[in-house]
Amino acid sequence: MIRKLIATDDDRATATLRFALGVIFFAHGAQKMLGWFGGYGFSGTMGFFTSVMHIPAVFAFLAISTEFFGGLGLIVGFLTRIAALGIFSNMIVAIAMVHRQFGLFMNWTGAQKGEGFEYHLLVLAITTFLMIHGAGAVSIDRLLSSPAKDAARVQIA
Repeated sequence: MIRKLIATDDDRATATLRFALGVIFFAHGAQKMLGWFGGYGFSGTMGFFTSVMHIPAVFAFLAISTEFFGGLGLIVGFLTRIAALGIFSNMIVAIAMVHRQFGLFMNWTGAQKGEGFEYHLLVLAITTFLMIHGAGAVSIDRLLSSPAKDAARVQIA
């Protein structure tokens, strides 16, 4: 089962998508988890999620952890499909709970009362791609699943 989960190829385009999405989600997760990049940190974000948005604490914790650790996982390409599934789930919830009411478009001009979900659709597309294709080149998943590693294992046995 783990072999299928980490199976990937040496595709650099996949790695580029994975890395870019990982950096974005790590940064957003670091805002929520650590207070970096102008964020409110773990306690501030938990307070907002549970008090203002009325999200149960366990789900708020999972959302914060998914962005932070999922972003890290994507950056290094470790358990990419699991990280992508977590981020995919976060985006579905974000669309349903917050962004759907504002329509498709982001609020670039300030004309809307909130942000639309066009960004979230892009994330859903990228995470779907990563769940299908895996991590691609330059990833821990690739190192663990590479054919050279399998060949070396067969020769030793």
